[in-house]
Amino acid sequence: MSLDPTLQTRIETLLRDNHVVLFMKGQPQAPQCGFSAKAAGALDALDVEYAHVDVLSDPEIREGIKVYGQWPTIPQLYIGGELFGGSDIISQMAASGELNAALGLPPPDRTPPEITITPAAAKMLRESVAGASAQGQFAVSLEIDRRYTAKLALAPLDTNAIAAEVDGVRVQFDAASARRARGLSIDWVDDARGRGLVIENPNAPPKVQAISAGDAAARVQAGELTLVDVRPAEERAMASVNAPFETLEGNAGLEKLEALPKDTPLAFLCHHGQRSAQAAEHFRGLGFTRVFNVTGGIDAWAKDVDTSLAQY
Repeated sequence: MSLDPTLQTRIETLLRDNHVVLFMKGQPQAPQCGFSAKAAGALDALDVEYAHVDVLSDPEIREGIKVYGQWPTIPQLYIGGELFGGSDIISQMAASGELNAALGLPPPDRTPPEITITPAAAKMLRESVAGASAQGQFAVSLEIDRRYTAKLALAPLDTNAIAAEVDGVRVQFDAASARRARGLSIDWVDDARGRGLVIENPNAPPKVQAISAGDAAARVQAGELTLVDVRPAEERAMASVNAPFETLEGNAGLEKLEALPKDTPLAFLCHHGQRSAQAAEHFRGLGFTRVFNVTGGIDAWAKDVDTSLAQY
């Protein structure tokens, strides 16, 4: 299959103007498939600047890039105009340090993190590994993504992985997870939190806090809080707060907020509080440390702050 000359020029211009380009499904902050999430996560872990193309919103590029690089799947990573491959290759390169070299970065720090595993958790993990031994050699794998969500699982023993040995338990990490795991603790609990393993990570950003409409309004008026209304324009037209606020509309609105200092107090508002909670979690995942969700959304604002607002 030949590539349309206009589309080829468009792709070549994109690769020439950007040293690193990731063709993916969705956006780095909201990937639309697990493979794209892994690829973007590997780049984000290195704090490297890269351009991205959401192929779901550009069908022409989605099919054209497969022909251009003769690579049938998405995501695809280009560095210096050269195709390096898809999700699995990117992950392998990140683990081996080859991705750092390709990007001109220093080799990754492969120092095993200091972690704590309580005796109860260690006993449970040793039993799990022993139970899988009939199928080969296994270890505990711990992945921590850029939002500091931890994924604990059994995985084949990898002698090349970054690993911490605690009380007879081998825990394997990729380079980014090892860095994020420093000081982490694993416990086994059977209490009000439930029954199972609990991971406490001191590096994780503080959780999103609930804030009432009244408290949010007072702090916004005092200049102590940035309010972000995540609703689309048609909803804001039905009921809008009589106070300064930002929106997430367009890339410009999102990029403006993401560029703020990470200790900026942000409060997110929607109709009832569900969509704003998702937006708040996104910014917490980016490392913002003072993130709030307005409980009850614009409905609560209409009841408790400005009764002249329409409820819909």
